[in-house]
Amino acid sequence: MADTALIQGRYQLLDLIGRGGMGEVWRARDESLGRLVAVKCLKPLGQRDTAFMRVLRERFRREARVAAGLQHRGVTVVHDFGEYDGVLYLVMELLDGHNLSQLLEANGRRPLPVAEILDIAGQVAAALAYTHEQDIVHRDLKPANVMRTVDGAVKICDFGIARLGHDIGFSSKLTGTGIAMGTPHYMSPEQIAGGAVDRRSDLYSLGCVLYELATGVPPFDDGDAWAVLVGHRDAPPEPPRTHRAELPEPLERVILGLLAKSPAGRPQDAGELGRFLAEVWPTAPSVLPPAARGLPTWALAMSTGCKANAGMGPGPAPVALRTVTPPGGFVGGLTGPWTGPMELPPVVNPVVNPVVDQVADRVVNPAAAAVATVAAPPPSTLVSRHNEGLSLGRLGRWEEAEAVHHALAAERSRTLGSAHPDTLASRYEVAFALCRLGRHADAARAYEQVAAGREHTLGPDHPDTLAARQEMGYVLGRLGRHAEAHRTYTAVLASRERTMGPDHPDTLRCRHNLAFSLSRLGRLEESHRVAREVADARARVLGEFHADTLVTRYEVAYALGRLGRWAEALGAYHAVAEARARTVGPDHPDTLAARYETGVSLGRLGRCEEALEVYRELAGARTRAHGPADPETLRARHGLGVNLGRLGRWEEALAESREVGTLRERVLGADHADTLVSHRETAVALGQLGRWAEALKLYRQVADARQRVLGAAHPETHNSRNDEAHCLARLGRTAEATELYRQVAALTVRQAAPRTRESLSGGFGPEPSDRL
Repeated sequence: MADTALIQGRYQLLDLIGRGGMGEVWRARDESLGRLVAVKCLKPLGQRDTAFMRVLRERFRREARVAAGLQHRGVTVVHDFGEYDGVLYLVMELLDGHNLSQLLEANGRRPLPVAEILDIAGQVAAALAYTHEQDIVHRDLKPANVMRTVDGAVKICDFGIARLGHDIGFSSKLTGTGIAMGTPHYMSPEQIAGGAVDRRSDLYSLGCVLYELATGVPPFDDGDAWAVLVGHRDAPPEPPRTHRAELPEPLERVILGLLAKSPAGRPQDAGELGRFLAEVWPTAPSVLPPAARGLPTWALAMSTGCKANAGMGPGPAPVALRTVTPPGGFVGGLTGPWTGPMELPPVVNPVVNPVVDQVADRVVNPAAAAVATVAAPPPSTLVSRHNEGLSLGRLGRWEEAEAVHHALAAERSRTLGSAHPDTLASRYEVAFALCRLGRHADAARAYEQVAAGREHTLGPDHPDTLAARQEMGYVLGRLGRHAEAHRTYTAVLASRERTMGPDHPDTLRCRHNLAFSLSRLGRLEESHRVAREVADARARVLGEFHADTLVTRYEVAYALGRLGRWAEALGAYHAVAEARARTVGPDHPDTLAARYETGVSLGRLGRCEEALEVYRELAGARTRAHGPADPETLRARHGLGVNLGRLGRWEEALAESREVGTLRERVLGADHADTLVSHRETAVALGQLGRWAEALKLYRQVADARQRVLGAAHPETHNSRNDEAHCLARLGRTAEATELYRQVAALTVRQAAPRTRESLSGGFGPEPSDRL
């Protein structure tokens, strides 16, 4: 294929990035859309007659359509397929990362950290659950077919193509046996026997993959292909802990359960495996044992040892409005030919200086630093620790992740220098963890330090420099500094468009963030226009159902709501919810978030009965997934109470808002914005029921809290004081009401502070003139 520079006049082959039994994989440019893609060229082996090739082409088209129809973030996207000059080809998304086989090789064939294995297992199980629901079995799951991208996502490759391999002639044959096989180290017993295979065969292969990640070797690895097959068919695998004694027993039992010889002894589907992984590992010792929770038979033996790996699960929901570009290079490995510690020049900005000591380099004892330099661990150990921190973050264990990255940043600074890209990569991850922990001021200082260091070392337009700057914009927005965030995004966007082009995913991500900041600055028409343009571009470049496309469609809907175009907002939110239900599942947090906004839109359109049903279903789903006191459960119940009031069912609305307010105060705190929203809703219901004295007490409590937290000049404080004055008037205390109205009117608001998301999306309900 090297002589063919352009396929179908569209795909320009640039360089060969892989070669294997299925042919070659090229990095290529899609000249029509201006994006980089991967092109897999599949060429049949040997001489084939015309009839065979005709059947083969039809089979290829059918299998390629199967692959192209899969829309899940855990499955590699197939953009196009066809035949050119006798070569069958597939056009796929170009992934930035390494397959699991490469990760093991880069790690010296040593096993991966446990947290990394569990994260990979959860993501692969989720992808298999989706594909198995489509009645698609992979048949050739192996480390080389599972990609780990640089942002931590795990993607399975070659769906729909594995079955094609045997027909084309890629399958190996055991000498003298005539038994066709795929990759012997990962084949299920039923596959070896040539019988029918189903989804449980993929789960056996997954068990083989996890065994190798956990021990460094496949479960059967006798060198001779026949011996490997006989081992899969007849021999019990050695328990993984015979290779790696510190491996947690529950993980060993998961792997051995997947490697059961009989399909009936394995999990019956990937969804069952994923649910079990998510349920067992995060449990505390006080919860019921697995048998009492009705866990499957294959998993009953896994009740011991769970405490050592608390926190295992499917990982946190994706962060919609932040950059996830990782630090450059291969997951934290050494990135350049540095000959000694490299130091940054002094940082002039006094806001940045404290970061070196406060955030990234807490070890300040010179003697200890000297000892650490002499006894510095090998680079592979540092890479392993970096990956451990990344895995902890993906599991939502941000305090632990911050501690790991923090210690690693200090160690890298001592051994490599503060300007080394790996030191800055660790500091970047420190900042990221601080942001997820809600420590946005600390995160802003840390990102500023990383951005300054990368600009000095790598240049102002380097992707890693821009990633740090873009994260800086995000945390500025979280701090309410939206004008600064807007300036930051504008500068980063100009650089990204200049160096990467307007349709590069990182450019589109920055434009998405710009739309978000425009919205928070009140520039709603601009925000809507930019968000719509980004959504259309992402659909063209990434696909209509890509997670990033749906995030921006969500932002378009939000802008429509802010503009009062609620019917259009409802349609947009509904489309996002439907798409997310198809791609990530009906109970995924992202799907539920979109459904929540459909409830908001229905309420604003006066369709309160429908809104009531949406919130009731949401509250049930959130309760099942996260418990009755989870903030998102309470948010759904708050919407339920608001719409009960809109329907005039004030006694029910009062009971609901009062209970939600009590729970929010206990979970979030007395002065939290959501708690105050609920207390105000309770006061509204009391007023509607004529209980004005009780309502006054609550209105005053909310006003005092908002003044204490937000300041006397904040619009929400003004609204609360007006609520209080209105209530005084209803109680006949006209003079007090008039004076309070006068005081509020006298306060000049020089710069309107942004309202909370809940107030903007209908959480507060209409203002007093509409409700009282």
